[in-house]
Amino acid sequence: MPVTNKRRPTIHDVARASGVSRGTVSRALNGDPYVSTAALAAVRRAVAETGYVVNRAARSLVTQRTGTVVMVLSEPQEKLFEDPNFSVLLRVATRRLAQRDVALVMMVAGDDGDRERVVRYLRGGHADGVLLLSAHSGDPLLAELETLAIPAVACGAVLGREGVIPYAAADDREGARQMAQYLVDQGRKKIATITGPLDTPGGLNRLEGFCDVLGRKAVKKLIAHGDYSRHSGEAAMRELLDRVPDLDAVFVGSDLMAAGALAVLRERGRRVPEDVAVGGFDDSAIAGSTHPKLTTVRQPLEQVATETVRLLLELIDGADTVDSVILPTDLVTRESA
Repeated sequence: MPVTNKRRPTIHDVARASGVSRGTVSRALNGDPYVSTAALAAVRRAVAETGYVVNRAARSLVTQRTGTVVMVLSEPQEKLFEDPNFSVLLRVATRRLAQRDVALVMMVAGDDGDRERVVRYLRGGHADGVLLLSAHSGDPLLAELETLAIPAVACGAVLGREGVIPYAAADDREGARQMAQYLVDQGRKKIATITGPLDTPGGLNRLEGFCDVLGRKAVKKLIAHGDYSRHSGEAAMRELLDRVPDLDAVFVGSDLMAAGALAVLRERGRRVPEDVAVGGFDDSAIAGSTHPKLTTVRQPLEQVATETVRLLLELIDGADTVDSVILPTDLVTRESA
């Protein structure tokens, strides 16, 4: 049997089905604000009826836009799958951008080779903007972005570039204060902390919030450092117990690291919360699945992602500047403290 290729519907088909001119269809599809409500509704109905799909290449010639945004994760690739926060940010950003018919491309920039690939992609003009995820201060990619003059917004402040790269973030410092004060009010005397990387805003600001409350009691031996991975939480907890065997509380800078810390405390025969109270940060899905369930600080990740996308789209649409957004956190108490 001969096979007949079905012709793809064209913009002329949409014009005939909608009863308006081809030019009106084109303006409606490209978001022209001067298209009447009635004409826009007719075009949308005709698009649905004909199955017409916008040719992105042709549209980009007219609008000088690619219809694509790149999300850059400045971490090793495995962290994308280990840390549940990244999946939330990716899911929400994808959904919000889709509402504007903008595609999201995910790229990892965990080493020099990855960063070079990201820069080549952006230099090639393949994206209208960049969403930065887990950016570290001193990352050479940041300087490259400035030379490219491409709109960029960060999930979380970029240390040292807070006034240059707009961002949306949770109030990390205040959230850490909430947790530290809660542990103090529980009567805990030797409170330690496990920080995230100190070249990230979460790592630095959560440590500062801890120190705001503990003051002189926040001595060096009660501070250990991790990288937000479960493994680093385990290593840091062992380090703290070796240095301060009688510690009675620990504030951990992420839920994933806190899960690692809880495993080590069980391994060492320490009861939680009777012997050692444990608090985390994020209120990710992990917090409800640990044993015992984790007292933590909830940061509004979905709202952070939503605001980050909003800021970027405003810049892409031509705004000269946008104001960064800092969102409040909440203390969530469960069985671990």
